[in-house]
Amino acid sequence: MANIITVMILILIISFAVYGIVDRIRFGSSCCGTKNAGEKKVKVEDKNKDHYQFKYILSVEGMHCSNCARHIENAFNKTGERWASANVEKKEVILLSKHEETEEDLRRITSSAGYTFISYSKQ
Repeated sequence: MANIITVMILILIISFAVYGIVDRIRFGSSCCGTKNAGEKKVKVEDKNKDHYQFKYILSVEGMHCSNCARHIENAFNKTGERWASANVEKKEVILLSKHEETEEDLRRITSSAGYTFISYSKQ
């Protein structure tokens, strides 16, 4: 009887492991997207960098994976007047904008996306 219980427990553990692997393959392995499909990327329509007169480099805390990067990029890109690219390793967002941004706006958009705005530099 003990052998049957042991085998059943092992089958249950293996089932959960296989289910977890299938989820990671299906949805990607990340800190904030392991149970759900990642959000769709907001594509920038105007990809001519010459149309963006202002460039900012933002230091951002709280990004840990590609889903985090996509989330903050989407927060900036959804207006059509900005083009953001996040780098998780450097903890920064490079933002191209068609109009001058204020620190308050950059801070508000970053925090509304769920991340911590540290600083920025204008180039």
